[in-house]
Amino acid sequence: MTNKSLKWALMLGTAVGMAACSLDMPKETKSSFETMTVKKTDIELPYKFSARMKGQNDVTITPQVSGQLMSINVSEGQQVKRGQTLFVIDQRNAQLELEAAQANLQAALAQENSAKLEFESNKNLFDKKIVSRYMLDNSENSYKQAQASVSQARAAVNRAKVNLGFCTITAPVSGVIGEIPVRVGDQVSPMSQLTMVSGNTTMEAEFSVTEAVVEAMVQEGMSAKEVDDYIANLPPVTFVMKNGTEYPHKGRVVSLTGVVNATTGSLTSKVSFPNPEGHLYSGIQGTLVMNFAENGVIVIPQLAVVRLQDKAQVYKVKADSTATAVDVTLQDTGNGKDFIITSGLNEGDQIITVGANNVTEGQQVLFAN
Repeated sequence: MTNKSLKWALMLGTAVGMAACSLDMPKETKSSFETMTVKKTDIELPYKFSARMKGQNDVTITPQVSGQLMSINVSEGQQVKRGQTLFVIDQRNAQLELEAAQANLQAALAQENSAKLEFESNKNLFDKKIVSRYMLDNSENSYKQAQASVSQARAAVNRAKVNLGFCTITAPVSGVIGEIPVRVGDQVSPMSQLTMVSGNTTMEAEFSVTEAVVEAMVQEGMSAKEVDDYIANLPPVTFVMKNGTEYPHKGRVVSLTGVVNATTGSLTSKVSFPNPEGHLYSGIQGTLVMNFAENGVIVIPQLAVVRLQDKAQVYKVKADSTATAVDVTLQDTGNGKDFIITSGLNEGDQIITVGANNVTEGQQVLFAN
């Protein structure tokens, strides 16, 4: 080989060597995971129920007499006091009936007075043996009939006064006026609904619970007094409106059981809420939240659970630092981040949390720093 050829060979070898050094050789990749030691703890579970608000004293306003509606003295949504005038129905017929009844009473009183005089006169004459027993008894009967007529006339006057009073419709409770579907000039009768007054100083949220939930809350065999005591000691209830706003005042359960709805298999229960500012109205819908304590349960983060079709699995770290999948049963805590493990894990087990979805069976676990 000539010197020139040797020079070119050396240059070519150097270039090939440099190119080989610049290639990325495959390297072994290792994954690291975060783990936790399983232990028992106490946690509060939120029970949530859909609910609808209702005034504790919601009263439907209907007239007691028929007639033309002369005035509407309130407006929808207005706060009213008990006894405040709401509607006035045409009083003219009722006033005429009262005047006629009063006139009949005066006539009956006059008739009674005449019958009394005649009876007393005949009694005096009978004592003197001037008139017969027949005339005395007959005058006494006339007097009693006159007294009965007076009683009937007085009743008619009182009835007419009541009917006249019915023409002015007042609020039976303090509260808020609902929808008013009638207008001045309408002909109304006892079948007409004028409005509803919602007594909103205290509101009640109605909600449905299944028999299973009631049985879980109330132990079988409790006496009525024990159930009442249990309800009194239930945790306070939060009302969350549909827009996510939390009502500032807490409620208390006032009834937990009732008649089972044959169609739904549920029971209607109630929670009472104070409403000092009047912010709650009948018909408002939202969610009731009650927190119940669960003591001595295993709680793990949701990210530690791997879903596989209809199974839930957690990767447990064995003594040799390898991962093995175990089936678990879960109970949702309702907080969006944790599960309660009801079976599959024991206190003291070490499980993988962060990175659980990337673990394979038997993989060596490198603990993250």
